[in-house]
Amino acid sequence: MAEEEAVDRRPVDRLLDNWEAAWSGRDAAAFAPLCDPDVHYEDPLTRGPYVGVEELGELARRLWGGFPDVRLERAGERLTDGRYLAAPAKLAGTHREALDGLPATNRFVVIHCVFYCELRGGRLLRVRAFYDLYDAATQLGVLPRHGTLGEKALLTLRGFGLRARG
Repeated sequence: MAEEEAVDRRPVDRLLDNWEAAWSGRDAAAFAPLCDPDVHYEDPLTRGPYVGVEELGELARRLWGGFPDVRLERAGERLTDGRYLAAPAKLAGTHREALDGLPATNRFVVIHCVFYCELRGGRLLRVRAFYDLYDAATQLGVLPRHGTLGEKALLTLRGFGLRARG
């Protein structure tokens, strides 16, 4: 069986450490040296990709406006083959200001996510964040927690759990 070629992970770790620092540092210009000029960013709340460092910076500014104490931290082992990478992280912060029509809840949230990325020239070309949107909404108090009567009522209203009589 042939041995797999080892990939030097240090540049990727530095890149991702700086990515986390950019989200935590409240400086939209910090994304420019990390990202390809044509970077595409998506997550469960975006309606299509944000394209370019300017749009990514605007998204970050909106997040910082709603969560002024937000920070992004490493949450596990990062995986890479040199072109693609997966990086578990957690976003933590307090929802202090209105954000995209949602009034401030003053709740502290911890959202675990995985960034799946494609690199070009050692920089982030495509970034897609995956996280549990329902869990984030329950932490903010927007949706009822799993297993509660409130969740059952919501599902009933949506048509789940209702049976047609035959």
